[in-house]
Amino acid sequence: MDSNAIAASSATTPLAPLKIKRRELRPNDVQIDIAFCGVCHSDLHTVRSEWPGTKYPCVPGHEIVGHVNMVGSAVKNFKKGDLVGVGCMVDSCRECAACKEGVEQYCEVGFVGTYNGTDRQNGENTLGGYSDKVVVDEHFVLRMPKNLDLAASAPLLCAGITLWSPLKHWGAGKGKKVGIVGLGGLGHMGLKLAKALGAQVVLFTTSESKIEDAKRMGASDVIVTKNKGAYEKHFGTLDLIVDTVSVSHNLDNEIMCLKRDGALVLVGAPPTPHPSPNASALIFKRRSIGGSLIGGVKETQEMLDFCGQHGIVCDIEKINAKQINDAYERMLKSDVKYRFVIDIATLT
Repeated sequence: MDSNAIAASSATTPLAPLKIKRRELRPNDVQIDIAFCGVCHSDLHTVRSEWPGTKYPCVPGHEIVGHVNMVGSAVKNFKKGDLVGVGCMVDSCRECAACKEGVEQYCEVGFVGTYNGTDRQNGENTLGGYSDKVVVDEHFVLRMPKNLDLAASAPLLCAGITLWSPLKHWGAGKGKKVGIVGLGGLGHMGLKLAKALGAQVVLFTTSESKIEDAKRMGASDVIVTKNKGAYEKHFGTLDLIVDTVSVSHNLDNEIMCLKRDGALVLVGAPPTPHPSPNASALIFKRRSIGGSLIGGVKETQEMLDFCGQHGIVCDIEKINAKQINDAYERMLKSDVKYRFVIDIATLT
């Protein structure tokens, strides 16, 4: 079936309108009419081949929300008209230990990305949510909360779950003190979710201009890290720090802010490595450094349900399809509070 999309034809050309073909429904497929799609920094990295392996034409977008239009003959969980979402994955092997445990993002064969992935059945390149429709196996389709603004809930499918997964895995909640490093698309969701989970939350940022926003979103304290001695008041006080920053930086002061047995979890992926941290700071307090990648289908649904219960959405700027290239340039300058979302109706 034909679909209108926005695509990159190479790493150096602007995104532009393109007609694409979506597959005919397989028995377990759901066809979704897309209403909104969030714009993730991963989209830009992929489009511009800053990460290896981009296949063109590339249609980005893995923060997808819309309504079911058709279902395959074997679909059991969805019907026409259902409000649904699709995140960063559209398939996995379903057979390895990770898949069987419900953490498909760690599939030992490799999950199939919503875009720039390889369809396991026909070998074709997957095309993402900067388009007016998408066809996805029902296993990877999520139910969206009906009480939330639909556009503002789209980035929950990546930014939200990317922070929810480590917060839950490392036990953020009542009685815990959590640090979030960076206030962008990821970091602002970390503040909101950690606060709603009952934790005391501290934001670490290089920007004084973000202090007011951080406190509005739930931060009890904001540390402007470029100020001399900024970290010291929190040395040895935090149970968990989630670092969302995607540029290489020194981790030692963050590690020093952890309690004994505290964990620093990295979710930002810089193009060059962080400097090696001071091993003694880890050894003498049994601190650890870990990483976390999006989330599985089950925990993504849990996150969406939690957000529905607590009224949590992303802070967004809605754009039309023609603004996408300007949005990319603004994203590079951190000139968005805090996520662009494309109104897919403007594609036509």
